[in-house]
Amino acid sequence: MSLVLYGKTVQSRLLLGTARYPSPDDLAEAVRQSACDIVTVSLRRETAGARTGGAFFDLIRELGVHVLPNTAGCHTVKEAVLTAHMARELFGTQWIKLELIGHQDTLQPDVFQLVEAARILCEDGFEVFPYTTDDLVVGERLLEAGCQLLMPWCAPIGSALGPQNIHGLRAMRAEFPDIPLIVDAGIGRPSHATTVVELGFDAVLLNTAVSGADHPASMAKAFALAIEAGRLGFSAGLLEPRDMAVPSTPVIGKAVFG
Repeated sequence: MSLVLYGKTVQSRLLLGTARYPSPDDLAEAVRQSACDIVTVSLRRETAGARTGGAFFDLIRELGVHVLPNTAGCHTVKEAVLTAHMARELFGTQWIKLELIGHQDTLQPDVFQLVEAARILCEDGFEVFPYTTDDLVVGERLLEAGCQLLMPWCAPIGSALGPQNIHGLRAMRAEFPDIPLIVDAGIGRPSHATTVVELGFDAVLLNTAVSGADHPASMAKAFALAIEAGRLGFSAGLLEPRDMAVPSTPVIGKAVFG
């Protein structure tokens, strides 16, 4: 069940965001219950105040997980690149989740600036996790820019709508069979996570569905179990839907009564 991302092997296929939890204790317990190996951290959250930021990072460090800084809230290439460099210096990692927002209402990524920023960062040694759409052409351009994985959305950030374009997600998996694909944004329920993993996606990144739950730790565990079930099902070989009924009991050899 392990997954390799930029040469690092992780055991969990759930990546967890760290924003908007009711308390630090709720965040810590959610991370523990999820058994995730990677958490995303906003640079703005970390540097909002010297004392708060320091305490927050100490908490994350104590959890013993990989940190994936992100460029949340950036709207230009210049802003995203600057934020990435600051994150690398602060967190000591080449990983960066690249977000470049283009539409304020849907928080849809600006794919034109995204590709340009990805190219700049990859050339500078960053290992980029790009938040993108399910557009195949954009995915190809991001890979050409140097990205080694893709993170398509399945619905707008925080919407909890779940997969809105199953066909598009299925097409992306088929187009990039050997590239790690992580669904990022729009997951609201554990069943949503199971669905996308059953499609063959390698992992799921989510935040609001856990942090906004009445019991974040329990919801984090639910998502972990849902993703594990989806992956096991995909690996085992799922039956394709059929138009007609197929009897599970053979007709041949059935007893005949005169």
